[in-house]
Amino acid sequence: MQSRFYRWAAGGTWDRILTELQRAAEAASEVDWTVSVDSTVVRAHQHAAGAKGGHPQALGRSRGGLSTTIHLAVDGRGRPLSLLITPGQAGDAPQCLPLLAAIRVPRPGRGHPRTRPVRIIADKAYSSRAIRAHLRRRGLAATIPEPADQAGHRHRRGSAGGHPPAFEPTVYRQRNIVERSINRLKQWRGIATRFHTKAHYFHATLTLASILLWLRT
Repeated sequence: MQSRFYRWAAGGTWDRILTELQRAAEAASEVDWTVSVDSTVVRAHQHAAGAKGGHPQALGRSRGGLSTTIHLAVDGRGRPLSLLITPGQAGDAPQCLPLLAAIRVPRPGRGHPRTRPVRIIADKAYSSRAIRAHLRRRGLAATIPEPADQAGHRHRRGSAGGHPPAFEPTVYRQRNIVERSINRLKQWRGIATRFHTKAHYFHATLTLASILLWLRT
């Protein structure tokens, strides 16, 4: 069983299964395109640092030692649409646009995959001008709270600071769906603590857990 996991990870089988589940849900109009994004840091076992070749393998040092950050985008039902892993010290905002760009849900037939949510919900760690400008260019609604320091800077600039970004507290409460999805993923021992030395295999473990979320939700 373990050797099959590694073979399927190396051959991209887990990724294809997840994509097929997404395709089937989109064909049945069952994907909720209100997308929430968030991240979580998981500690890495000391043996996870043993990979050869000198590549970082999405491992970094943060408080508490070696760690990896999991970046996750889920639909309105908490099912993963895309995920990325980075070294543990990586920030949330720099990964937001790559995470959204990784959303590619196949449509029925031979058309282009769907990449466009109807709304993005994220916490204040994702409140950057670059992210907001990108979402505006794409015509995507965003529910992202403005941090106090950004609001203060805008007020100090007066009329030049522009209007505050639109924010709907009722909509924002839906963001807990991604927090619940992260908690469900971390019920896996091999996700709550990273044991894999290779980033590719840890990503495959996350993909397998995501497949089960799709099957159970």
